Amino acid sequence: MENFKSGFVAILGRTNVGKSTLLNSLIGEKIAIMANKPQTTRTQIKGIVNRENSQIIFLDTPGIHKPKTKLSNIMVQTAFSSAKDVDLILFIIEATSKEIGRGDSLILEKIKEAKKKAILVINKIDLVKKEELLNLIEIYSKEYEFEAVIPMSAINTDKNEELLKEIENSLDYGPKYYDEETYTDQTIRMIAEEIIREKALKLLDDEVPHGIYVEVQKLKKGKTMENKPIFNIEATIFCQRESHKGIIIGKKGSKLKQIGIYAREDLEKSLGEKVNLQTWVKVRKDWQDEDAIVKKFKIDN
Repeated sequence: MENFKSGFVAILGRTNVGKSTLLNSLIGEKIAIMANKPQTTRTQIKGIVNRENSQIIFLDTPGIHKPKTKLSNIMVQTAFSSAKDVDLILFIIEATSKEIGRGDSLILEKIKEAKKKAILVINKIDLVKKEELLNLIEIYSKEYEFEAVIPMSAINTDKNEELLKEIENSLDYGPKYYDEETYTDQTIRMIAEEIIREKALKLLDDEVPHGIYVEVQKLKKGKTMENKPIFNIEATIFCQRESHKGIIIGKKGSKLKQIGIYAREDLEKSLGEKVNLQTWVKVRKDWQDEDAIVKKFKIDN
């Protein structure tokens, strides 16, 4: 297509800097789960923005952190692997940073190694004064020649168009990789697993969330008694300790019921159909180091 631009854009940043919030905001659909906990995103998620003269394929990646298990090691590898094969990198940092910290420095080195075009996105600008923001821009601008620097707040949409235009300007002319109706590569099963996990992340105590893993055992479309379409979904929340199992289930099953209600509401919005969701909880002590599970989070380069 003449004068049409397209490309793959990796979103890199430390844990909890707002990568998934920004992606969902740019896409206009909820495809990446969000929770105020580090390491929420565990694998690479594609989100597609279709514009009049461009198609932008975003890759939301796990936050950079110090790996302690096979799973967290794969997560960091996934984030850095994404930088190698993309056309552009969105490097997200927090406006509250006073200097280039260890995690951001590591990401910056990977961007330099990859020699990729990059846009610096300074998120959460509502939390700092203008002088602090200008100082941060100066520090990072000395380190790398960014295509653009966009200060913004990912929870607002007022800077989205400016950011998308800058991304468009940085991309080359290319084909349309996906049809216009496609906005993610996530399957219904993957979306269901992630939405259930998001609700658990938000509702559970701090010591539990990173020890949980959700697996959908059954996903079948059927009909209600009124002959309307319905998704029947059965899922298991795996945790690492027996004590965690009790916390997830809650008194008389109250916590698990709450997780299920919130997850079903979100799933019905995402799927546009009624959902019958059933959830169970099981203990699987060392799942974060089980190859059979960890390989599900690995991307093929």
